[in-house]
Amino acid sequence: MTKISVVVNTLNEEKNLPRALSSIRDFADEIVVCDMYSEDKTLEMAKKFGAKIFKHKRTNFVEPARNFAINCAQGDYILVLDADEEIPKSLTKELKRIAKENIFDYVLIPRKNIIFGKWIQYSRWWPDYLVRFFKKGKVSWRDKIHSEPIAKGKEFKLSASEENAIIHHHYFSLNQYLERMIRYSQIQAEELVTEGYQFVWSDLIKKPLGEFLSRFFAGEGYKDGVHGLILAFLQAFSVFLVYAFVWEKKGFEKEEISGVFNEIEKSLKEIKFWLVQKEKNPLLRIIKRLL
Repeated sequence: MTKISVVVNTLNEEKNLPRALSSIRDFADEIVVCDMYSEDKTLEMAKKFGAKIFKHKRTNFVEPARNFAINCAQGDYILVLDADEEIPKSLTKELKRIAKENIFDYVLIPRKNIIFGKWIQYSRWWPDYLVRFFKKGKVSWRDKIHSEPIAKGKEFKLSASEENAIIHHHYFSLNQYLERMIRYSQIQAEELVTEGYQFVWSDLIKKPLGEFLSRFFAGEGYKDGVHGLILAFLQAFSVFLVYAFVWEKKGFEKEEISGVFNEIEKSLKEIKFWLVQKEKNPLLRIIKRLL
């Protein structure tokens, strides 16, 4: 009989963990909680659900500890679940069917991101497909923040519907978002420097703008209302911070910014292009008139 393990990595997750583990109580043959030495009641909560507990040193991001936790699991199939996520009964039923048929090596699952109290259905936050269910030994993560998993074998992709989606209780407040944004941006800047990236001042304009346009226009973030607008700005600012932190790591190098007005002019042209494409939307018509 095919056995299913659920793997959860934790660090001070006493508020989130009960919801996550409750959602897989009747689904998992084994629950593995890999904890980074929490200082709250996380482990107490994990024990109540009969989880097998393993410890991993604290890291700035989850990927190294995730690989360790997966190796600790004994199931034939593994579901990776974050502590701030849960899965509906309809999804557990579908994953059990897939495991029983034993045809596919890994499954792409859509994720429903709830940010600031709203399900974000556009802005490139949906369907947010992730490899989270797989045969043991078929998937691993690189030791790099927000890295795509390395998957081998036959893939199955679930349809993008609420019934098939992991529910992600993502950000509850701006403070939480900003705290993570600063931490993640510093890590990403360090990775860019390590990979040999050479700082170019124009990236402080082009990269954040590209992020905003891809979220708000190409990703139709305007359909998410004020949430979409604020998230597009926040995501753009997080990209700006990455390159600003690179500049800091380079010793705040002094550099002339000749051509800055040309870069701004190019940026305005890109914005106007997208406004023309979306001219039927009343909010975008207002922005175009302001420009």
